[in-house]
Amino acid sequence: MAKEKITLSVIKADVGGFVGHSDVHPELLKKAESELAKAKSDGLIIDFHRGKVGDDIALIMTHRKGSDNADIHRFAWETFEKCTEVARKLHQYGAGQDLLSDAFSGNIKGMGPGVAEMEFVERPSEPVLIFLADKTEPGAWNYPLYKMFADPFNTIGLIIDAKMHNGFNFEVDDLIERKKVIFSLPEEMYEMLVFIGAPSRFVIKNVMRKDDGDIAAATSTQKLSLIAGRYIGKDDPVMIVRAQSGLPAVGEVLEPFAMPHIVAGWMRGSSHGPLMPVGFDQDTPTRFDGPPRVVGLGFQLADGMLVGPRDMFKDISYDNARKKALDVADYLRLHGPFEPHRLPLDEMEYTTMPEVMERLKDRFEPAD
Repeated sequence: MAKEKITLSVIKADVGGFVGHSDVHPELLKKAESELAKAKSDGLIIDFHRGKVGDDIALIMTHRKGSDNADIHRFAWETFEKCTEVARKLHQYGAGQDLLSDAFSGNIKGMGPGVAEMEFVERPSEPVLIFLADKTEPGAWNYPLYKMFADPFNTIGLIIDAKMHNGFNFEVDDLIERKKVIFSLPEEMYEMLVFIGAPSRFVIKNVMRKDDGDIAAATSTQKLSLIAGRYIGKDDPVMIVRAQSGLPAVGEVLEPFAMPHIVAGWMRGSSHGPLMPVGFDQDTPTRFDGPPRVVGLGFQLADGMLVGPRDMFKDISYDNARKKALDVADYLRLHGPFEPHRLPLDEMEYTTMPEVMERLKDRFEPAD
């Protein structure tokens, strides 16, 4: 008899910052935890963990209702609404800023929060890594996912593990035109790199094992929510990666973060900076509202129960990555409002830049 599939849902949002955009007040975390505990006791979910990075709260849940389930998404939405009420009472900054509507419409995707979900049959041993990032965008996962599942210089398993020789399929989403394409790697590696090297628009959404189509990684791609002429709700990306047994080993999944690659986000979502891997006790970005950072939560699933988390980046072997990130941050900050520290104009369209351009449009006149 086939085992019933488990669903792992990670839904994250910024519903109020303490102080500014740097942290989450303990009362908001307490409210989220109590709502999750109630959902478990009511039988809506099997198990949960309340995650956090920067000023974002993450609801990590297991259940058997499948991805995009209206009951799960409604629960997440209502939980964030209740956390927002607490944030407003405490006058927290940007209370409810990721809730881009007054009412839940059946699916939380595109409404502000970041959502990553996957459905699979739990293996005898099921290591799962959940990454939460703050002050960056979903395209930040392109580089590490490519390294994990396509680069043998990172993942030696691609060479020495016969179960990985056939490679992986990558779903890449176009966030502007709302289209997707499936690339088969390694044979379409160069074609895919043309697109994922532009992470502000093209984002790896899912990675699947070619042999059986089993899901290996899932990310949030809820970057673009067009509100009042600008795109907001873009700096709360989450990612789920399964590891071992025909998939990259845990160490191979973590290895890409030893290089703090440059991502978009940071101050006002308008700057480039290094993505710094940090432990749970270093997840509060304050320098220029940054630099962008990522935490890694490691779990073993056991019949749907989340055994963990382990703090995967609380390891001295990431000290050099953190030092490099700080050196890069120093260098980029010296550029101030100049590119490449500031995002290029085509990306600044999604900030308040159009308001400035509109105000000055009549000042421009033909030049010789």
